Amino acid sequence: MNIVYNGEMDSRAFKDILGATIPRLAAEDPDVVYLDADLMSCIGTAKWAPTCDRAINCGVAEANMIGVACGMSAVGFKPIVHTFGPFASRRCYDQIFLSGGYAKNSVTVIGTDPGVCAAFNGGTHMPFEDVALYRAIPNATVVDITDANMLLDVLTQFKDMQGVKYLRVSRKNAAKVYADGSKFEIGKGIVLREGTDAAIFACGIMVHEAMQAASSLEKEGISAAVIDMFTIKPLDEALVKAYAGKVKAVVTAENHNRIGGLYSAVCETLAGAGVRVGHVAVEDEYGEVGPQDYLQKRFRLTAEHIAEEVRSALK
Repeated sequence: MNIVYNGEMDSRAFKDILGATIPRLAAEDPDVVYLDADLMSCIGTAKWAPTCDRAINCGVAEANMIGVACGMSAVGFKPIVHTFGPFASRRCYDQIFLSGGYAKNSVTVIGTDPGVCAAFNGGTHMPFEDVALYRAIPNATVVDITDANMLLDVLTQFKDMQGVKYLRVSRKNAAKVYADGSKFEIGKGIVLREGTDAAIFACGIMVHEAMQAASSLEKEGISAAVIDMFTIKPLDEALVKAYAGKVKAVVTAENHNRIGGLYSAVCETLAGAGVRVGHVAVEDEYGEVGPQDYLQKRFRLTAEHIAEEVRSALK
Protein backbone atom coordinates (compact mmCIF):
# COMPACT_ATOMS: atom_id res chain seq x y z
CA MET A 1 0.00 0.00 0.00
CA ASN A 2 1.31 3.43 -0.93
CA ILE A 3 0.45 6.40 1.29
CA VAL A 4 0.22 9.56 -0.81
CA TYR A 5 -1.22 12.02 1.71
CA ASN A 6 -0.26 15.65 1.12
CA GLY A 7 -3.30 17.37 2.60
CA GLU A 8 -5.05 17.97 -0.72
CA MET A 9 -8.65 16.98 -1.40
CA ASP A 10 -9.43 14.16 -3.81
CA SER A 11 -11.33 15.37 -6.88
CA ARG A 12 -13.69 12.40 -6.53
CA ALA A 13 -16.56 12.68 -4.08
CA PHE A 14 -17.54 9.61 -2.09
CA LYS A 15 -21.00 9.70 -3.68
CA ASP A 16 -19.38 9.37 -7.11
CA ILE A 17 -17.47 6.27 -5.99
CA LEU A 18 -20.69 4.75 -4.63
CA GLY A 19 -22.56 5.66 -7.81
CA ALA A 20 -19.98 3.86 -9.94
CA THR A 21 -19.11 0.92 -7.69
CA ILE A 22 -22.59 -0.36 -6.85
CA PRO A 23 -23.58 -0.75 -10.54
CA ARG A 24 -20.23 -2.41 -11.25
CA LEU A 25 -20.69 -4.95 -8.47
CA ALA A 26 -24.22 -5.70 -9.68
CA ALA A 27 -22.97 -6.19 -13.24
CA GLU A 28 -20.20 -8.53 -12.12
CA ASP A 29 -22.26 -10.62 -9.71
CA PRO A 30 -25.88 -11.62 -10.44
CA ASP A 31 -26.44 -12.25 -6.72
CA VAL A 32 -25.91 -8.59 -5.81
CA VAL A 33 -29.09 -6.65 -5.03
CA TYR A 34 -29.15 -2.94 -4.23
CA LEU A 35 -31.82 -1.45 -1.98
CA ASP A 36 -32.25 2.24 -1.25
CA ALA A 37 -34.61 4.35 0.86
CA ASP A 38 -35.51 6.94 -1.78
CA LEU A 39 -31.99 8.42 -1.81
CA MET A 40 -30.61 7.06 -5.09
CA SER A 41 -30.16 10.57 -6.46
CA CYS A 42 -27.90 11.38 -3.50
CA ILE A 43 -25.26 8.82 -4.49
CA GLY A 44 -25.64 8.80 -8.26
CA THR A 45 -27.49 5.51 -8.76
CA ALA A 46 -30.84 6.99 -9.82
CA LYS A 47 -30.18 6.92 -13.59
CA TRP A 48 -28.74 3.41 -13.52
CA ALA A 49 -31.35 1.82 -11.24
CA PRO A 50 -34.19 1.61 -13.83
CA THR A 51 -31.91 -0.45 -16.07
CA CYS A 52 -31.33 -3.13 -13.40
CA ASP A 53 -34.08 -5.33 -11.97
CA ARG A 54 -31.93 -5.89 -8.87
CA ALA A 55 -31.99 -2.20 -7.89
CA ILE A 56 -34.96 -1.56 -5.60
CA ASN A 57 -36.22 1.72 -4.19
CA CYS A 58 -37.93 0.73 -0.95
CA GLY A 59 -39.09 4.26 -0.24
CA VAL A 60 -38.83 6.04 3.10
CA ALA A 61 -39.34 2.80 5.01
CA GLU A 62 -35.91 1.92 6.31
CA ALA A 63 -36.91 -0.79 8.78
CA ASN A 64 -38.86 -2.58 6.07
CA MET A 65 -35.90 -2.16 3.69
CA ILE A 66 -33.59 -3.94 6.15
CA GLY A 67 -36.15 -6.71 6.57
CA VAL A 68 -36.35 -7.15 2.80
CA ALA A 69 -32.55 -7.20 2.54
CA CYS A 70 -32.23 -9.82 5.25
CA GLY A 71 -34.87 -11.97 3.59
CA MET A 72 -33.02 -11.74 0.29
CA SER A 73 -29.79 -12.74 2.03
CA ALA A 74 -31.56 -15.79 3.46
CA VAL A 75 -32.22 -17.08 -0.07
CA GLY A 76 -28.72 -16.44 -1.38
CA PHE A 77 -28.60 -12.83 -2.54
CA LYS A 78 -25.92 -10.32 -1.51
CA PRO A 79 -27.79 -7.16 -0.50
CA ILE A 80 -26.17 -3.73 -0.45
CA VAL A 81 -28.38 -1.23 1.37
CA HIS A 82 -28.07 2.56 1.44
CA THR A 83 -29.63 5.41 3.37
CA PHE A 84 -28.51 8.28 5.59
CA GLY A 85 -26.53 7.25 8.67
CA PRO A 86 -29.24 7.77 11.32
CA PHE A 87 -31.81 5.85 9.30
CA ALA A 88 -29.30 3.06 8.60
CA SER A 89 -28.77 2.60 12.32
CA ARG A 90 -31.23 3.76 14.96
CA ARG A 91 -34.38 3.74 12.80
CA CYS A 92 -33.94 0.11 11.75
CA TYR A 93 -31.94 -1.23 14.68
CA ASP A 94 -34.23 -4.06 15.73
CA GLN A 95 -34.40 -5.34 12.16
CA ILE A 96 -30.64 -5.31 11.57
CA PHE A 97 -29.95 -6.80 15.01
CA LEU A 98 -32.44 -9.67 14.76
CA SER A 99 -33.15 -10.29 11.06
CA GLY A 100 -29.53 -9.52 10.22
CA GLY A 101 -27.19 -10.48 13.04
CA TYR A 102 -29.21 -12.95 15.10
CA ALA A 103 -30.50 -14.76 12.01
CA LYS A 104 -26.95 -14.94 10.60
CA ASN A 105 -27.81 -13.15 7.38
CA SER A 106 -25.24 -11.15 5.42
CA VAL A 107 -26.06 -7.54 4.63
CA THR A 108 -23.88 -4.57 3.67
CA VAL A 109 -25.38 -1.38 5.12
CA ILE A 110 -24.05 1.95 3.85
CA GLY A 111 -24.80 4.88 6.15
CA THR A 112 -23.93 8.14 4.42
CA ASP A 113 -23.13 11.57 5.84
CA PRO A 114 -22.52 10.45 9.43
CA GLY A 115 -21.90 12.89 12.25
CA VAL A 116 -21.14 16.46 11.24
CA CYS A 117 -21.05 15.45 7.56
CA ALA A 118 -24.86 15.77 7.67
CA ALA A 119 -24.31 19.55 7.83
CA PHE A 120 -27.47 21.42 6.75
CA ASN A 121 -29.69 18.37 7.22
CA GLY A 122 -29.28 19.09 10.90
CA GLY A 123 -29.52 17.23 14.18
CA THR A 124 -32.22 14.78 13.11
CA HIS A 125 -29.95 13.51 10.34
CA MET A 126 -26.68 13.72 12.31
CA PRO A 127 -25.83 10.36 13.88
CA PHE A 128 -23.26 10.55 16.64
CA GLU A 129 -24.28 7.09 17.88
CA ASP A 130 -24.37 4.83 14.80
CA VAL A 131 -20.99 3.21 15.47
CA ALA A 132 -22.01 2.47 19.06
CA LEU A 133 -25.17 0.74 17.85
CA TYR A 134 -23.43 -1.42 15.26
CA ARG A 135 -20.57 -2.27 17.62
CA ALA A 136 -23.17 -3.80 19.93
CA ILE A 137 -24.29 -6.31 17.29
CA PRO A 138 -22.35 -9.55 17.87
CA ASN A 139 -19.84 -10.30 15.09
CA ALA A 140 -20.72 -7.17 13.09
CA THR A 141 -18.03 -5.37 11.10
CA VAL A 142 -17.85 -1.57 11.35
CA VAL A 143 -15.72 0.57 9.01
CA ASP A 144 -15.43 4.37 8.93
CA ILE A 145 -14.10 5.24 5.47
CA THR A 146 -11.02 7.48 5.13
CA ASP A 147 -10.74 8.22 1.42
CA ALA A 148 -12.17 7.35 -2.00
CA ASN A 149 -9.71 4.54 -2.70
CA MET A 150 -10.52 2.89 0.60
CA LEU A 151 -14.24 3.08 -0.19
CA LEU A 152 -13.71 1.43 -3.55
CA ASP A 153 -11.82 -1.52 -2.06
CA VAL A 154 -13.77 -2.02 1.17
CA LEU A 155 -17.17 -1.94 -0.54
CA THR A 156 -15.92 -4.53 -3.00
CA GLN A 157 -14.71 -6.72 -0.12
CA PHE A 158 -17.95 -6.30 1.84
CA LYS A 159 -19.94 -7.78 -1.03
CA ASP A 160 -18.66 -11.27 -0.31
CA MET A 161 -18.10 -11.04 3.45
CA GLN A 162 -20.42 -12.85 5.81
CA GLY A 163 -22.47 -11.16 8.51
CA VAL A 164 -23.68 -7.63 9.18
CA LYS A 165 -21.33 -5.00 7.76
CA TYR A 166 -21.72 -1.28 8.39
CA LEU A 167 -19.92 1.11 6.07
CA ARG A 168 -19.89 4.68 7.37
CA VAL A 169 -19.00 7.31 4.78
CA SER A 170 -19.51 10.95 3.82
CA ARG A 171 -20.99 11.83 0.43
CA LYS A 172 -18.55 14.70 -0.08
CA ASN A 173 -14.87 14.92 -1.01
CA ALA A 174 -12.11 14.05 1.43
CA ALA A 175 -8.34 14.27 1.49
CA LYS A 176 -6.59 11.63 -0.60
CA VAL A 177 -4.56 9.42 1.72
CA TYR A 178 -3.95 6.23 -0.26
CA ALA A 179 -2.74 5.61 -3.81
CA ASP A 180 -5.08 4.40 -6.53
CA GLY A 181 -5.48 0.63 -6.46
CA SER A 182 -4.69 0.32 -2.75
CA LYS A 183 -5.91 -2.81 -0.97
CA PHE A 184 -6.96 -2.83 2.66
CA GLU A 185 -7.05 -5.53 5.30
CA ILE A 186 -10.25 -5.16 7.28
CA GLY A 187 -9.49 -5.36 10.99
CA LYS A 188 -5.96 -3.97 10.67
CA GLY A 189 -4.99 -0.38 11.43
CA ILE A 190 -2.63 1.52 9.15
CA VAL A 191 0.32 3.50 10.48
CA LEU A 192 0.43 6.73 8.49
CA ARG A 193 3.32 8.29 10.37
CA GLU A 194 5.53 7.17 13.24
CA GLY A 195 5.92 8.97 16.53
CA THR A 196 7.54 8.47 19.92
CA ASP A 197 5.67 10.86 22.25
CA ALA A 198 2.01 10.21 21.46
CA ALA A 199 -0.16 8.02 19.26
CA ILE A 200 -3.28 9.42 17.59
CA PHE A 201 -5.80 6.77 16.57
CA ALA A 202 -8.24 8.32 14.09
CA CYS A 203 -10.98 7.21 11.73
CA GLY A 204 -13.03 8.65 8.88
CA ILE A 205 -12.79 12.38 8.25
CA MET A 206 -10.66 12.75 11.38
CA VAL A 207 -7.67 11.03 9.78
CA HIS A 208 -6.94 14.17 7.76
CA GLU A 209 -7.31 16.29 10.90
CA ALA A 210 -4.97 13.96 12.80
CA MET A 211 -2.30 14.24 10.10
CA GLN A 212 -2.55 18.02 10.19
CA ALA A 213 -2.31 17.97 13.99
CA ALA A 214 0.78 15.75 13.92
CA SER A 215 2.51 18.11 11.49
CA SER A 216 1.72 21.06 13.75
CA LEU A 217 2.95 19.23 16.85
CA GLU A 218 6.18 18.29 15.10
CA LYS A 219 7.04 21.99 14.84
CA GLU A 220 6.75 22.15 18.63
CA GLY A 221 9.08 19.20 19.11
CA ILE A 222 6.30 16.70 19.85
CA SER A 223 6.51 13.44 17.91
CA ALA A 224 3.02 12.04 17.28
CA ALA A 225 2.23 8.84 15.44
CA VAL A 226 -0.98 8.72 13.40
CA ILE A 227 -2.80 5.43 12.94
CA ASP A 228 -5.81 5.06 10.67
CA MET A 229 -8.20 2.82 12.63
CA PHE A 230 -10.71 2.59 9.82
CA THR A 231 -12.01 -0.71 11.17
CA ILE A 232 -13.61 0.11 14.51
CA LYS A 233 -14.91 -3.44 14.87
CA PRO A 234 -13.07 -5.76 14.96
CA LEU A 235 -10.51 -3.35 16.41
CA ASP A 236 -6.83 -3.98 15.79
CA GLU A 237 -6.15 -4.51 19.49
CA ALA A 238 -2.59 -5.70 18.94
CA LEU A 239 -1.66 -2.44 17.21
CA VAL A 240 -3.35 -0.35 19.91
CA LYS A 241 -1.44 -2.19 22.64
CA ALA A 242 1.83 -1.98 20.72
CA TYR A 243 1.69 1.81 20.43
CA ALA A 244 0.37 2.27 23.95
CA GLY A 245 3.48 0.46 25.13
CA LYS A 246 5.93 2.81 23.43
CA VAL A 247 4.42 6.29 23.75
CA LYS A 248 3.56 8.52 26.69
CA ALA A 249 -0.04 9.22 25.68
CA VAL A 250 -2.78 7.92 23.41
CA VAL A 251 -5.46 10.13 21.83
CA THR A 252 -8.43 9.07 19.72
CA ALA A 253 -10.17 11.24 17.11
CA GLU A 254 -13.58 10.46 15.66
CA ASN A 255 -16.64 12.10 14.11
CA HIS A 256 -18.87 10.38 16.67
CA ASN A 257 -19.95 10.56 20.27
CA ARG A 258 -17.19 9.64 22.71
CA ILE A 259 -19.64 7.06 24.10
CA GLY A 260 -19.51 3.75 22.26
CA GLY A 261 -17.22 4.64 19.36
CA LEU A 262 -13.47 4.52 18.73
CA TYR A 263 -12.60 6.11 22.08
CA SER A 264 -14.63 3.49 23.92
CA ALA A 265 -13.11 0.67 21.87
CA VAL A 266 -9.55 1.85 22.57
CA CYS A 267 -10.27 2.37 26.27
CA GLU A 268 -11.77 -1.11 26.51
CA THR A 269 -8.60 -2.50 24.94
CA LEU A 270 -6.26 -0.57 27.24
CA ALA A 271 -8.21 -0.89 30.49
CA GLY A 272 -5.75 -1.67 33.25
CA ALA A 273 -2.71 -0.82 31.13
CA GLY A 274 -2.01 2.42 32.97
CA VAL A 275 -1.99 4.49 29.78
CA ARG A 276 -3.71 7.85 29.63
CA VAL A 277 -6.20 8.01 26.76
CA GLY A 278 -7.43 11.39 25.60
CA HIS A 279 -10.21 11.90 23.09
CA VAL A 280 -11.43 14.27 20.43
CA ALA A 281 -15.05 13.39 19.86
CA VAL A 282 -18.55 14.73 20.24
CA GLU A 283 -19.53 14.97 23.87
CA ASP A 284 -22.88 13.75 25.19
CA GLU A 285 -25.08 15.97 23.00
CA TYR A 286 -27.21 16.20 19.86
CA GLY A 287 -26.27 17.62 16.47
CA GLU A 288 -27.36 20.90 14.93
CA VAL A 289 -27.63 22.67 11.56
CA GLY A 290 -24.66 24.31 9.89
CA PRO A 291 -21.86 23.96 7.34
CA GLN A 292 -19.44 21.15 8.08
CA ASP A 293 -16.45 23.38 8.84
CA TYR A 294 -18.52 25.29 11.40
CA LEU A 295 -19.79 22.05 12.96
CA GLN A 296 -16.28 20.62 13.25
CA LYS A 297 -15.28 23.70 15.24
CA ARG A 298 -18.52 23.67 17.23
CA PHE A 299 -18.01 20.04 18.28
CA ARG A 300 -14.20 20.36 18.64
CA LEU A 301 -13.37 18.03 15.75
CA THR A 302 -10.42 19.86 14.20
CA ALA A 303 -6.66 19.47 13.93
CA GLU A 304 -6.26 22.25 16.48
CA HIS A 305 -8.37 20.36 19.01
CA ILE A 306 -6.42 17.15 18.41
CA ALA A 307 -3.13 18.97 18.97
CA GLU A 308 -4.54 20.54 22.13
CA GLU A 309 -5.64 17.13 23.42
CA VAL A 310 -2.21 15.63 22.72
CA ARG A 311 -0.48 18.44 24.62
CA SER A 312 -2.86 17.95 27.54
CA ALA A 313 -2.39 14.19 27.57
CA LEU A 314 1.39 14.61 27.70
CA LYS A 315 1.35 16.86 30.78
